[in-house]
This record gives sequence, C-alpha cells and structure tokens, in this order.
Amino acid sequence: MKAGLIGKTLGHTASPAIHEKIYRAMGISGTYDVLEMPPDQLEGNMKYLAKDGYTGCNVTIPYKRDVMPYLTDISREARIIGAVNTIHFTNEGAFGYNTDYGGFGRSLEQAGIGVAGRDCVVLGTGGAARAIIQYLADKNAKSITVVSRLPHSKIEFDDFTKKIGASEIDYQSFETSHAGDVLVNCTPVGMFPHIDGCPVSETCIMAFPAVVDLIYNPKDTELLKMARRHGARTLNGMYMLVAQAVGSEEIWMGREISSSVVEQIAKEMERLYE
Repeated sequence: MKAGLIGKTLGHTASPAIHEKIYRAMGISGTYDVLEMPPDQLEGNMKYLAKDGYTGCNVTIPYKRDVMPYLTDISREARIIGAVNTIHFTNEGAFGYNTDYGGFGRSLEQAGIGVAGRDCVVLGTGGAARAIIQYLADKNAKSITVVSRLPHSKIEFDDFTKKIGASEIDYQSFETSHAGDVLVNCTPVGMFPHIDGCPVSETCIMAFPAVVDLIYNPKDTELLKMARRHGARTLNGMYMLVAQAVGSEEIWMGREISSSVVEQIAKEMERLYE
C-alpha cells in the first residue's frame, strides 16, 4: 500500500502517524507520504502520483476543491459538498470521495451528540465546513446557521447553503443574537501554535449544550475549555481525523475497518496533544 497527503504546507500534520497505525492494526505493509506542492504543480503531480504506484491520496487545505477538475469521477457526497479529501487511483482513473462527511458522523455518534431536530451553528466556510453542513442537513437538523466574516461573499458557497436551506450571518450578528443546541468550529482559530485564540466569545459559547471543535492540536482548545466550564458536552477533532483516515483506507483497501480500530488510534493520538 502506497498513499500520501496532498497539501500546500504540511509541517504539523498527524496523518502519517495515523495511517501507519492503521496499517499496523490491519497487519499490512504500507507507506504514507507527505506531498507538499505549490498550486501550479497540482495537475502535473496528480498525473505523476497515479503513474508512480500510489493507491490513493488524501487532500487537505487548500486543494480540496482544486483537485476536482483532474478526477475521472466524483462520489455523490463529494459532488454535493463540493470538496474532495480522498482520491483513489485505479486502472480506470482517479476517483474522488469525501470521508470528512462520514468521519464527522462517526465522531458525533461516539460522543453521544445528536443533531436531528437541533439548531446547529457552524463557524467557517471551508471544505470541512461544507462536509459538516451537508451532514447536518442530511441528518435532519432543525436549522443550520453558518457564521463567517463575509457572508454571501463566495458565490459557490452561497449557492451551496441556499440548496441546503442554511442561513449565513456575520460574527457580529452571532455575538449579539444567536444561541442554539450544537456549535461546530470549522475555523483554524485556536490551533497550534496560536492556542490562546477563540473564534467567538464565552457569552456565545455558554449558550450551547454541545460544542464541537475540529481542531485536534491542542487537544483542549480555549473554545472547548469555555464550553466545559458551562457544562457542555464537548468533542475535539481527533476522533473525526482518525475516522476520516479510516474511511479513506476502507476505500483504498476495499474492506471495512472496525470502529474499535478508530477508538484505539484516536486514544493513542490524543495523548500526543495533551
């Protein structure tokens, strides 16, 4: 098995360690490479990877949308979301998937956080946010509010939220008027090395009984610390990160991987960021 991660700047990625743990757990031989590349080399490198024996690659910031024109076909969920984070190279071509969607769902289930019939708020408008928004819509969230610095400034994202039935507001409006049931942070605010950052005020955070932060480094962001101070159920991004990695490997291997593997690796990885 030969796989890797495509991105622009990947200095602190945990993905190689996670995939190596998956290989050990499954008893197979595999390598997982870090594949940093500038935007102008993306198309050429995609062709090279397919010829160089890669079974598949994950895709991260800022290329989750950029790789899509170079793929033979794209799965339903990735097409609807408008972002690809997993590529499978086969004799028939390169195929795109989005395992962030299923990884987020598995992490919510593990944490006991339900979204059906709930008012949900998502911070951010990137590729991961699109997967989360689509998942919330598919799982019958009562309402979905997306908070961004410049609402309605991205035409494609605007079209996406309109189809979903989500509303868009700015941070000032959220600070003054919004509460809900589930808050999900899809921004990098609070991520290492800027660990003192928090995307919204404690006044906003305390209004939510469940708070999810897709950041995994550090394990406990300021957002999650504040949420717990007010009794919220919290979840960081590590379980989702491992679950989406397992989802990718399931595609590449053509087999299911037990949830116990996800749980064990997530626990091992979390210890690195305590």
